[in-house]
Amino acid sequence: MSETDEYDLESGPDPATVATDHPEPREAANPVHAVGIGPGSTAYLTPRGKRSITEADVIVGFETVVEFIRDHIGDETTVFTCGYRDEATALENFADRVATGASGTAVLMGDPNHSGYQFVGKVQRVVDRPVRIIPGISALQIAASRARTPMEATTFVTLHKSGEIDDALARIRRDVGTRNLLILPRPFDWMPESIAAMLCEAGANPELETLVFERLTHENESRTQSTLGALAADTAVAEPTREDTDFSDLSVLAIRQNTT
Repeated sequence: MSETDEYDLESGPDPATVATDHPEPREAANPVHAVGIGPGSTAYLTPRGKRSITEADVIVGFETVVEFIRDHIGDETTVFTCGYRDEATALENFADRVATGASGTAVLMGDPNHSGYQFVGKVQRVVDRPVRIIPGISALQIAASRARTPMEATTFVTLHKSGEIDDALARIRRDVGTRNLLILPRPFDWMPESIAAMLCEAGANPELETLVFERLTHENESRTQSTLGALAADTAVAEPTREDTDFSDLSVLAIRQNTT
């Protein structure tokens, strides 16, 4: 059994703790790279990230992520794609190749520092070399620009992860109205409608301006501009599913702070 199989996100440990246990070493010989590919449009793939992808002997990542950068992968590169169910197997295969001296790159959506540490931790657990993160452009940065919510006046919260999110929800409830919020929803139980309903029930001002950005940087990018109360009114489901939301799983919710 691989180390990737040895955790239970309900009881721990969260693999993100592996990624955050120590700072990256100053010097890292022949590291494995964890590359943020940006929001999806390759126009937002950084030159450093692109080089790590094109020069890799072996690449691992979720199938949807790999497809975005497929044109930048070399013809001789071995690619292990996965979903959640076969993630451990793909990582084992990746680690086996890295162990033979192959240069390895793991690819993640956006910037690994935004919602990517669980996957980074899983990579770090299985490889016998240091892991170096190459940051990318995050959909959150794009959303902050579109919503005009400067980062220094904004609370960022990700719900898009496995395991417990009570602390994240508490931060949203604490800061709503007093700070801008940028939230990565979790498909499909904590989507924008459910988040808005939770905040309204907690006493947030229903007139707060909200924007839901979908598929940022893609040709079919869209935005829905509304208020917290109107967004909350779109859900009356206790345990929502994919059919109970108007939004895609590639969404960012922005809630602007009170201006009066």
